[in-house]
Amino acid sequence: MAKEVMLGIGKSAYTNAEVSAFITVYLMRSITIAELQGFQEALLEMCLPVHVSLDKSTDIVGTGGDGKNTFNISTLSSFIVAGAGYKVTKHGNYGVSSISGSSNVLEYLGYRFSAESEKLQKELDLTNITFLHAPLFHPALKKVAAIRKELGLRTYFNMLGPLVNPAKPSHQVIGVYNNEITRYYNYLLQPTDTQFTIIHSMDGYDEISLTDDTKIITRKGESIYSPEFLGKRTVQQADISGGNSIADAAGIFTKILNKEGSWAQNAVVLANAAVAIQNLNTEMDYESAFQIAVESLESGNALQKFTQLINLQS
Repeated sequence: MAKEVMLGIGKSAYTNAEVSAFITVYLMRSITIAELQGFQEALLEMCLPVHVSLDKSTDIVGTGGDGKNTFNISTLSSFIVAGAGYKVTKHGNYGVSSISGSSNVLEYLGYRFSAESEKLQKELDLTNITFLHAPLFHPALKKVAAIRKELGLRTYFNMLGPLVNPAKPSHQVIGVYNNEITRYYNYLLQPTDTQFTIIHSMDGYDEISLTDDTKIITRKGESIYSPEFLGKRTVQQADISGGNSIADAAGIFTKILNKEGSWAQNAVVLANAAVAIQNLNTEMDYESAFQIAVESLESGNALQKFTQLINLQS
């Protein structure tokens, strides 16, 4: 049933009022694993294919919807990973329940969205990173974009984003806002070939926030790590705010890449990047991965990859 409904949304079989009513159902009750899987299957079935040649790539993505209004941590972490020499196929969208999603900040800074595989491949070859703006690849997501924005609330579409990257990366780091949803992701990802890490900050962030302990789930099991272990010390929620506008978020973004970020901002980004690097190298210890992330930022490699990517847009 869930799959058929999502296929219908993608084919414009329902009115906006009907789609809004359907979405609202899941504001009143939790989604089931079977429903989430059905929605995922439908989106992947309708997805515009991406043809890029690479054996190994990663995505670092959060569900969003945590209501914390952080700066664009996963997107910045992606550039640090790219600067460390790894391929990143980043999947993202405009912010719905937050001020600035990954698509907002990259578009503001000059990135042009495209579904052309040739452009995406060129970006990967020259900069190690490309960005896939979700509505270009998923008809159903494009259909509901205005409805989601109008509602301005977290919906089940937040949960779907990380599960439907059209590039089908071999590795994924997925941040989850809700402890229950970590189990859903673990259940859905275990039967796949994806090398995954699921992260959930115990105070509700969909990323490593360093404001509290973080639950991390991999194929090896589940553990809880302290801020001191992951980022050397605890930070305050105000330290990782994304500001009050897309311009604010973009300013923070470029400041961090230019090595002008605060200690707390840098630590959070580095911790998330380190987990992604470790996920790409499963035998590597965390501290080694963290130092690789530090080198990418401090050497200017992460900034170089960002600059190269934006220069390709002209």
